[in-house]
Amino acid sequence: MTPWLVNRTVSSPNWDERGLPVSMVVLHYTGMQTGQEALERMCDAEAKVSAHYMIDTDGTVTSLVPEDKRAWHAGRSYWRGETDINSASVGIEMVNPGHEWGYEPFPDDQMTALMPLLADIINRHDIARANVVGHSDIAPARKQDPGELFDWERLAQHRLAMATPKARIALAYDNPGAFYLALERYGYDISDGRAATRAFQRRWRPDRIDGEIDGQIGALLFELLLERDTGRAR
Repeated sequence: MTPWLVNRTVSSPNWDERGLPVSMVVLHYTGMQTGQEALERMCDAEAKVSAHYMIDTDGTVTSLVPEDKRAWHAGRSYWRGETDINSASVGIEMVNPGHEWGYEPFPDDQMTALMPLLADIINRHDIARANVVGHSDIAPARKQDPGELFDWERLAQHRLAMATPKARIALAYDNPGAFYLALERYGYDISDGRAATRAFQRRWRPDRIDGEIDGQIGALLFELLLERDTGRAR
């Protein structure tokens, strides 16, 4: 952690030792009515949840767990063969009421505070852009955050996340299973295929999230796999 990027430290007791080097960043929303409520929960030993950082709507960055420790933010999750996401990741909570309490866009002050913090984490840990993911990407059957209003493209403009590729032509897969296997190859848990498809849409085509496989998301997935396989996903 670079001290000047953090406004305050509020230590959470909810952590243990890492078992893996950091190779990912997972972005969340708090999904509670206020930031203070979220902060109190992440500092409650009985809740057994935490994150490394929380960013409030006014841009205040709070450090909760040191980066060399394993925060408890991902839960049961999977990405690119890894199941201990807590050990492999830095977790950042964005204060937002979420879908349950009146989901809303993420304010400019909040996104502006996220970018230098995220850039610092990526640079220090040499994290590939394709491994900057949302909670819904790693737990598609359980989670929706940070959700369809999160400004991934703003991060992509600064090479802090993958940009949405241009789907040049519609690409139909022979059957749903073929699409799911390609989705798994990119990194998703496909044990619930429709949930994985919705998570993919939420991240890459947020204007229509229906769990249906169509030529547009087929083309987007193809382009993302091509970027990864040609080494352009870093």
